[in-house]
Amino acid sequence: MILKSVNGKSPQIPEDCFVAENATIVGDVSLGSECSVWYNAVIRGDVHFIKIGNKVNIQDGAILHCTYQKHPTEIGNNVSIGHNAIVHGCIVKDNVLIGMGAIVMDNCIIESNSIIAAGAVLTQNTIVKSGSIYAGVPAKKVKDIDQSDFAGEIKRISNNYVMYSSWFKEDDI
Repeated sequence: MILKSVNGKSPQIPEDCFVAENATIVGDVSLGSECSVWYNAVIRGDVHFIKIGNKVNIQDGAILHCTYQKHPTEIGNNVSIGHNAIVHGCIVKDNVLIGMGAIVMDNCIIESNSIIAAGAVLTQNTIVKSGSIYAGVPAKKVKDIDQSDFAGEIKRISNNYVMYSSWFKEDDI
């Protein structure tokens, strides 16, 4: 893994987190407990802070960044950030799934218990109300979670990634 200090700020990573060997975490970044940062993911807290809650998984190729002197990135608990997603200068509350390849732009707020579909583009300043599923380009609300087949998926995926990361901690070569 690449861990780098920037402007006197260093990543804070608890011992119970898994960070892949080629993941990059720089600057003012703090992770909560039981997080995982997967292969080729980049978390860049160089221009503002990035605060990540507990049981968050940042999957392969995902990028987390922020906006200089404007928008930090804050991630709640039990959040899954899918492969190759971009999460930039926004607030993501608890129990959220951000799908593969989704883009979340500056000053968005994703309230708890929500899903951003794979490939969705959440344009600047979008507020996703709790319990919503957003999809499309630009992303719009397509349904409520309780009316979908995805109600249990957010927690299931978050828990699975805690389990997956334990496999990698045990099998270091």
